[in-house]
Amino acid sequence: MTITIKDEAGINGMRIAGRLTAQVLDYLTPFVKPGVTTNELDQLAEDYTTKVLHAISAPLNYDPSGRNPYPKSICTSINHQVCHGIPNDKPLKKGDILNVDVTVIKDGWHGDSSRMYLVGEASIAAKRLCALTYDALWRGILQVRPGAHLGDIGHAIQKFAEGHGLSVVREFCGHGIGQKFHEEPQVLHYGKPGTLDELRAGMTLTIEPMLNAGRKEIKELGDGWTIVTKDHSLSAQWEHTILVTPTGYEVLTLSDGCPPVPAFVSVN
Repeated sequence: MTITIKDEAGINGMRIAGRLTAQVLDYLTPFVKPGVTTNELDQLAEDYTTKVLHAISAPLNYDPSGRNPYPKSICTSINHQVCHGIPNDKPLKKGDILNVDVTVIKDGWHGDSSRMYLVGEASIAAKRLCALTYDALWRGILQVRPGAHLGDIGHAIQKFAEGHGLSVVREFCGHGIGQKFHEEPQVLHYGKPGTLDELRAGMTLTIEPMLNAGRKEIKELGDGWTIVTKDHSLSAQWEHTILVTPTGYEVLTLSDGCPPVPAFVSVN
């Protein structure tokens, strides 16, 4: 297994790609409301990425299996969809929760981030799930520093999530990222402290916990991409791209449009 360590030029490239990824999500935010279709959001994202940012949407035609290219520019996962939902012409309705996952390629470097959106007025349970998943993401981010281990990230997320009665999806995880969309290592959202790879300055990776209100079991739909909860319970996910710095971490996909950093995080 080879984990790439970015030099200063690579880090600068990742900062730019991360910033642009956050800009796409900022741009989409006011359009997420009842009545809009996820296909409309997809077209807005593609036009903004290519025509304004002069960048590339990484998911479009992404085909790791070599048999089933992803047909859209963003992933849109609604309610009990866990991840990789494909945009379509069905309008969003009041009370839906929506994950929008964006990956931008700029000058060969990838930025990757996703956010949860409440469509209109959501239920108390839906709001709670989205808020706790956001906190879980940051519990994981806080573990990032040279000398820490990937297991520390997973343990922090799992302990927090299960302590609040949520389950952690096991089959999908974060990942290294750089000049490839998905690099080593895998970043599990469960685990034991002090296990798995040691973090080193210059590593870039995503942390992207998927938490379910019900059981952790999932299944894949017939389109070969969309993942849903087996028990039809709500699922939420947040994602940031992270740089391991000599003293801790830097979140590369933060922007003014992101939700505020949780109160338990002291910004470094």
